[in-house]
Amino acid sequence: MTQNTLYFGIPTNRLRDVSDTVTAYDENFWHNGHSVPIMIFDDSSIANHEKYFPNLEEIKTYNEVFYIGPAEKEQFIGLICRRLRDRKLEALVRNLFRPSYGGNRNFSLMYTIGDHFVSSDDDMRPFALIEDSPESLGEGEISRGKLINRRANGHTRRSFDIIQSFRDILGKTAFEAPSNYERGELLIDSSMDLESNTSLGFVRENSLGLQAGKVPKHALVKIAQTFRTGTNDIDAVDYLSIFLEDESSLDPEALNDSYVLVNFRPCVTNRNWRMDCGVAGYDNSHGLPPFFPIRLRFEDYIYRLWIQQPNVISAHVDSAQTHIKSNYMRSPLAAEIFNESICSLLKNKIRMTLSRVEEHGIQFDYDGYVSLQDSADLLDQANHLLDRIAKAAQETEAPDRVIALKSFSENLRRSLYDLEPDFFQQNVSRIVSEEVSLIKSALELWPTLLEIAYFQRKGKALPMRRVKTKAKVAQRAAS
Repeated sequence: MTQNTLYFGIPTNRLRDVSDTVTAYDENFWHNGHSVPIMIFDDSSIANHEKYFPNLEEIKTYNEVFYIGPAEKEQFIGLICRRLRDRKLEALVRNLFRPSYGGNRNFSLMYTIGDHFVSSDDDMRPFALIEDSPESLGEGEISRGKLINRRANGHTRRSFDIIQSFRDILGKTAFEAPSNYERGELLIDSSMDLESNTSLGFVRENSLGLQAGKVPKHALVKIAQTFRTGTNDIDAVDYLSIFLEDESSLDPEALNDSYVLVNFRPCVTNRNWRMDCGVAGYDNSHGLPPFFPIRLRFEDYIYRLWIQQPNVISAHVDSAQTHIKSNYMRSPLAAEIFNESICSLLKNKIRMTLSRVEEHGIQFDYDGYVSLQDSADLLDQANHLLDRIAKAAQETEAPDRVIALKSFSENLRRSLYDLEPDFFQQNVSRIVSEEVSLIKSALELWPTLLEIAYFQRKGKALPMRRVKTKAKVAQRAAS
């Protein structure tokens, strides 16, 4: 049996910062004895590509680096459209791969079909923040962590063999999983409702528990992920809570806390409501579902639904990475809060109307209709947040903080269409209807595109550019 090639991908729209990411992971792979092709999937504009691409060619690497940017993506879309031989489908193809979190990741699925790949966001790093005095995990507990001030002591950076941790489990059956892997139905987070991925309320400590369940021994691990430290996977509303809690903070966009792991252990589960595509690996041997090609941040939610089919399982691997949240080219916190409220609505609607899980996608019956009650519920949540901000402004004695709180409150109001019920309802309805229509058309066309990409890869490489990085082979031999 031929072993799948494993690729490492970095999806980005911040080409300025990618050189540091490539260097960090390239060093990790080399120190652990791995040769892994690194692929950069870039959503930058042509102007930013021209401005920052030369930076990539200045770095030194042990591994080959390949680049899929604006020109290569346009060539790929042209290739797909020629194979489809139907000009009316071009708009659907472009929407599926449009610049967005999901659209960019859909390129990675096309470029690695038939193989395995591991993906980390451009603001991830291949080390973890681990408490110096780890505590034993309880029965059924998979991980425990805490949010602490960045300047606090008591934790250390630890590097893990990221690639090997994925090779140990991707494409393997539950029976073949290493003996140190726990097995169960799904993970339960003490601080989040994982089905909707919404916070249960801001807390500084959390743990993941494994709900008991029998994992079929022949079920395949199709997706896996590392644990994550640094900036934890928390809601934008939780960022607001951190800002409101810190009396000295004047900037809601600044995060002065880091998430540190106390302890963790790997596991396989039948269902995975905690999928984190920022630190994930995929068995793409026979094709996978598309990420939702939307600009809202729930592109990976499809995998939380898709993984529930029989004989397909997921894993948390025996390693961890760190997120170093960058505000460069990131939406303001007020906009993120609005986006997450729309995401929560959409996730609930899709989950409640899920009718079928297929080999390369899902089907759901939600048509995109937003009722008056739906928009009223969203406005109630928004008014609750505004009340919290107003209360914090009343209780503080620092003039600068009062100004910062009132400024953020005004920004949030503007992001929410000034909370005018009819205007809010109209715009939310438009956003949701457009996104649902886009998702459904993408799911319908996706299997055909997978077939085209699979046979194209077998005969000829898809459009990409070899980055002329300066090889580190000589230094490696000398050491």
